[in-house]
Amino acid sequence: MEERGFYSISEVAKQLDVSQKSIRRYIASGILGATKIGSTYRIPKGALEYFINNQTTASNDVNYDLFGNIVEDYQEVHHSPKFDQVNWFDIGDRWLKPGKSNLTFVDCFCGAGGLTKGLELSGLEGICGLDWFKEAGMTYERNFKHPFVNGDITLPEVKRHFYEVIERQLNGRHLNIVAGGFPCQGFSMAGNRIVDDPRNSLYKELLDIVDYLKPDFVICENVKGLRSMLGGRVEQKILSDFRSIGYNMNVTTLCAADYYVPQKRERVIFIGNRIGRKNYHPKPILSSNNYITTGEAIADLMDHTVDKEFNHVPTKHSPEMEERMRKCPEGQSLYKGYSDAWKKCPWNEASCTIKENHGGVNVHPKLPRVLTAREMARLQSFPDDFIFEGPKNKQLVQIGNAVPPLLGKAIGLAVRYSAEDFK
Repeated sequence: MEERGFYSISEVAKQLDVSQKSIRRYIASGILGATKIGSTYRIPKGALEYFINNQTTASNDVNYDLFGNIVEDYQEVHHSPKFDQVNWFDIGDRWLKPGKSNLTFVDCFCGAGGLTKGLELSGLEGICGLDWFKEAGMTYERNFKHPFVNGDITLPEVKRHFYEVIERQLNGRHLNIVAGGFPCQGFSMAGNRIVDDPRNSLYKELLDIVDYLKPDFVICENVKGLRSMLGGRVEQKILSDFRSIGYNMNVTTLCAADYYVPQKRERVIFIGNRIGRKNYHPKPILSSNNYITTGEAIADLMDHTVDKEFNHVPTKHSPEMEERMRKCPEGQSLYKGYSDAWKKCPWNEASCTIKENHGGVNVHPKLPRVLTAREMARLQSFPDDFIFEGPKNKQLVQIGNAVPPLLGKAIGLAVRYSAEDFK
């Protein structure tokens, strides 16, 4: 049974439909990362996802597209950012005073509202948020004035309610933007076979929502790894699907640190429109030599009193764990083969990517403990008055999964320029 983000060898073997002997061989060869707990190996969730998404396929294997259809003439698709067809808009002059816009947006799969917050910071008007995560919805409702719909969007009654709320909120106005960071876990592969994951349907639901609401613009956000899934065919499928419902899209990878986020978080951003405009992405504001550092973002919280209402409650660790954290070098993880969790953030650089990982969050650079929810929120660029609801473990999930608001702000400014919204 999965425990604290780890899988047993037998669970992984069953999920990948191979023998336990094969899994042990993968671990021994270093292909599959694992942690030895006592005399037993456990495979971290992140290590398994990396293994699944980075498998190579033999030339005589059958290949599949995004939804499991056989591809007869499979070819690798070049997805290097340097070959992206990107139109850059210099957002620097608009950053401090973006001005208020009349453009409206809804945020599908909104979580706690990182992207929503960013788009509002860019001057756009939020109309409604949608997500299934109860505690994230509690956070969303606390921090935004517009409605939130909690539910499974695959259910017709939930989708119908979502549309009704949007129509009521617009009150005759036009919907300009649909934003959505659809889950990408459903795109994972086992060997050369797509894992049967119902979360694939959420991508198709987003397509249906866009096709029904027909906004002027679409913003899709996802993990950088999506670009390499199925040799780039997932990305091409997304571009083709949106083109088929009238949206011309441009896509590239953005680094959050380029837009004042104290974190080197990379995300793939699709921007499309159906009104014949040129799609713009935000030109980076900062370069790597002047990024906001971890220390600059959270130093003042080192002496901050424990404050549950401020989401600043330090985790207590055993003396042995504290010692391990002290000795762990900056930029490295406490656990071999699990590079994405229990990683110590560099103090004098922008933070490594913030993830919740079932409690195995990033380690504080100066103190022998993991980061608090508020420290994580700072590194995600959430303002201090953005308060997260639910128990601490749910707060960490919300923050780790969020789009950094300042990255969202940069995207919003670029879309406003595409929409010729600036006077």
